[in-house]
Amino acid sequence: MTYLEAVARVRVSSGRPVERLVCHPRLPLVAGLDRGRPAVHVWSREAGRLRELASVGAGSDAYDDAFAWHPDEPRLVVSGGDRGVVQWSPAGVSAVDGVPPAAAYRSVAFSPDGLTLWASPSSGGEDDAWDSSDVIDLATGTVSSGPRWDTGVAQHPGGGLVVTLNSDQGATHGLFARVDPGAASGGAMRLLRRALVLDVDGYGTPLFSADGRHFAIRGNAYENTLEVFEFPSLRQVLATTLGEPNPGYPYPQEWLDQMRAWSRHNLAFAARPGVLWVGTPTGVLVEVDIEAQDAVEHDVLAGSPVSALAATSTGELVLASGGELVLVAVRSDPGETHSIGDSDASMAAASAVSEFLDTTSEVPDDGDLGEHLVLTDGERTWNSGDLATVYSATAEEPSWLRLRAAINTARDART
Repeated sequence: MTYLEAVARVRVSSGRPVERLVCHPRLPLVAGLDRGRPAVHVWSREAGRLRELASVGAGSDAYDDAFAWHPDEPRLVVSGGDRGVVQWSPAGVSAVDGVPPAAAYRSVAFSPDGLTLWASPSSGGEDDAWDSSDVIDLATGTVSSGPRWDTGVAQHPGGGLVVTLNSDQGATHGLFARVDPGAASGGAMRLLRRALVLDVDGYGTPLFSADGRHFAIRGNAYENTLEVFEFPSLRQVLATTLGEPNPGYPYPQEWLDQMRAWSRHNLAFAARPGVLWVGTPTGVLVEVDIEAQDAVEHDVLAGSPVSALAATSTGELVLASGGELVLVAVRSDPGETHSIGDSDASMAAASAVSEFLDTTSEVPDDGDLGEHLVLTDGERTWNSGDLATVYSATAEEPSWLRLRAAINTARDART
């Protein structure tokens, strides 16, 4: 049996709820974004305590929502607002060498080796900025062009593989990319043919479990959906709607209120394999056993809504609620073993990446994604030839497939 214990609390200096939390992958540091405000806060979590270290952008007039931790160093890059791109470290806030001065990135991420900053959209021009991204060599300041992506980058714990999203109102693609460490590779994402297809847009950054066997995606623009996929099979193992589904336009006020009540950043994988944690508007943390398809509720906040949730590198949970940050220890009954050793987990994760890479190939540098991607929704798989001959879809099928059928029908009618 799992027990949760709130071991530390701290007030957010601004007094506002935090709407997104990101823990450093290795160090005892946490970053969080104020709801509806530009301030990004940094906390330390040492000796069972939380302490706010700094705020970035508290005096800005523009909204920021792009920030990312360096994979090894205590360094946080923050983009947006009237400051452009800056970085926080224990020494203070400074500029990021190599970043174009006029860049206005909506998403940023470090490469797994920390030598490259990935940023989207491209700083190359306003008209086609979203057609590509920037790849910034932090040592030389060289900026090259990368693939189009727009919603964060998640690194697989097995190394050498990342996943990001390429969003569109018609359909969103979950793109996997190979990343080889070292400066010789140029730090670029090398897109792979196997990809996910998600309905509509509005999703958050995918989230991998610590052992790399599952990943979760939260969204979308019209429903509070939660989907979990196995890796490397990409088979969908959980799909649910948090709260009532979309009732259709015009949207009733009760449904809009419910959409706002659910945090868009309320998921976390902690140390126990196969378990996903979900924060709720009632202060309950739901422990979802993915393989058993079972859920247990833990009333941690006694009615205060969870506005953000994340897991630390050592397996605790950090949650935000009502202008407060709470550190939660996850404990089990004596004698129960719910986790695997670090070395075993690392080997399993690396093996999963190798297995995935063996089942796919890279998209050519000058290749059109529509011609090369092999798409799955977790149940069915399509290549470009399959999709070119779709002419009908039922009302129960996703809107992206119905749209494709309509486009194909109209195309053939013209010819």
